[in-house]
Amino acid sequence: MPFFTSLLPFVTAMLLALGLFAQAPDDDLLSELGDSEPTLLVNASFKTNRVINLHSLENTAPGVMDFKVSHRFGFVDQGIYDLFGLDNASMRLGFEFGLTNRLAAGFGRASYQKTYDGFIKYKILRQKTGAKSFPFTVAYISTVAIKTLKPQTDNPKHFFSSNLNYTHQLLIGRKFSDKLSLQVTPILVHRNLVPTLAIDNDIFFVALAGRMKLTKWVSINAEYIPKVSGRLDEKYRNSLSLGFDIETGGHVFQLHFTNSTSMSDHSIFTETVGDWAKGQIHFGFNISRVFTLWNK
Repeated sequence: MPFFTSLLPFVTAMLLALGLFAQAPDDDLLSELGDSEPTLLVNASFKTNRVINLHSLENTAPGVMDFKVSHRFGFVDQGIYDLFGLDNASMRLGFEFGLTNRLAAGFGRASYQKTYDGFIKYKILRQKTGAKSFPFTVAYISTVAIKTLKPQTDNPKHFFSSNLNYTHQLLIGRKFSDKLSLQVTPILVHRNLVPTLAIDNDIFFVALAGRMKLTKWVSINAEYIPKVSGRLDEKYRNSLSLGFDIETGGHVFQLHFTNSTSMSDHSIFTETVGDWAKGQIHFGFNISRVFTLWNK
């Protein structure tokens, strides 16, 4: 039985139990209107639902579609001949939908390894202030991706399932002030097919991310995704990214530098080859544009 299928009943039960537990305080909001200190949800921990590569604590609002265009140029160490990587690029187009106050879903297609991906995201617990405060936000994300790049050889023979990859993430974070938000994310990646027996199908990471607000419209973001357990090829490195978010009305521009070539979850974590010390860094950007599809 595939790893994802075997894990799904446990994850579903966990979400239902925690969702019911977390829902109770929200149901009491109306009863608190007469209190001197009502309970309020903490929002805008990050500018968008991405830090840089990582998913952030934020969800797309209910009834809203977030259209994302992500672009990543070549390594800057390629020099002036390739205009420091600008002659080469990969991209991803993504569509993300807010379904409820807690539930979001999305899909996309990346040119890197011709990858299609889809995800669901559920906010289990939400940071609150006031009479029934809660100190942090917890969200769960499950992603499935398939690489459609044709293999160079038929040995071993590739099946549809061979190209499937699964990622499970538990986002835990807190908005400490109007300027500072921090997030830690345990991540489990499962790949159905790996090149050799010396490489593990299951790899565990713990990502660290943060946002510092500089002005009303600009913030600086950073994320680091170290491997905690599991065996990868020695050429792969931990993903490290730095960037700026710039908000302009209905758009958010994210300008960043990263050593990760891919923009799909599993390969960001398990297939990063760039070395910051050698100038193997991509300049890239994400553009986010939201559209209201239906009323809440």
